[in-house]
Amino acid sequence: MRNTLSRVAWLALGMACLPALSPAFAPAFAGEITVYSALEEDEIAAYLERAAADMPDVTVNLLRLSTGDLGARIIAEAGNPQADVIWGFAVTNMLNPAIYDQLAAYKAAGEDALGEQFRDKEGRWFAPTGYVGAFCVNTERLAQIGAPVPTSWADLKNPAYKGEVVMPDPGSSGTGYLQIAAILQGAGEEAGWQLIKDIDPNMAQYTTSGSRPCRMAQAGEFAIGASLSYVAMQGIEEGYPIQMVIPADYAGFELEANGLMAAAKNPDDAKRFLDWTLGAGAAEAYAARKDLVTIPGVPRSPQAEKAGLPEDLTAVLFPMNFAASGETRDAIITKWREAVGR
Repeated sequence: MRNTLSRVAWLALGMACLPALSPAFAPAFAGEITVYSALEEDEIAAYLERAAADMPDVTVNLLRLSTGDLGARIIAEAGNPQADVIWGFAVTNMLNPAIYDQLAAYKAAGEDALGEQFRDKEGRWFAPTGYVGAFCVNTERLAQIGAPVPTSWADLKNPAYKGEVVMPDPGSSGTGYLQIAAILQGAGEEAGWQLIKDIDPNMAQYTTSGSRPCRMAQAGEFAIGASLSYVAMQGIEEGYPIQMVIPADYAGFELEANGLMAAAKNPDDAKRFLDWTLGAGAAEAYAARKDLVTIPGVPRSPQAEKAGLPEDLTAVLFPMNFAASGETRDAIITKWREAVGR
């Protein structure tokens, strides 16, 4: 039996830097699977450490890419799929027929406990976790420039924030896309695009990573990072002068879906891994890091309490239409690049 911990850590943290996998990369044998993920690197390291403890006989070869890049890779490999499992991938992207059609139906152990909105009717994906859009606001920098704490997307039109806002590029980041999609679904096409254009003059840059805007705000590079609530919670826990703001108008969120590739080379261990993602060990790991966990009974994290995350997220989150988000994604990204992309 192989000890997988050191290998898992290297793959989870190091492979994100690799531009490509060779076609011969890590062929899956018994006890070995290839997993594609868009989860953040620090999450992956913690989760796979727990997976290695719970399933020591399974070696997980993992490739981590941003949501947009991972989706493009899965589609490009359609003629010769390399992954056994898709893990922690935006359901909006998972619903793309070019990806969805590559998935096999599999009912993971424990899946029945999830609400119907968190699992596919045809059994091709389920989502034990998700992520919530939030502003990471550096209160010290805001005080220096004499600007108020924003409470909504509409507030970001304030000229006082010129050059002080960063957010993810929706073309490469699932976080960026959920933010734009929530604005358009909430405000409507005409008003939504106008709001996006009105905010753009205050944008210092658009990043490829969903977490980076918050990291930049933590470091004091910018006052406001449109990012993720769990990254804001981490920053507050670590002592940065950060305030987390869930936008009062269009608080978008996304589900992180898992699925079995129809072309999986080791379907048995791939199914074991998918079962694990709904098990007690995974749930415990999620509880320490995630703001949105769909598995019933998972306790609220201390970080959520400290950061002031609402206990009832359903009361503040915009009711996203994920199917519509998936169907219109390419058109929205094209229009966004024409309107404000840099």
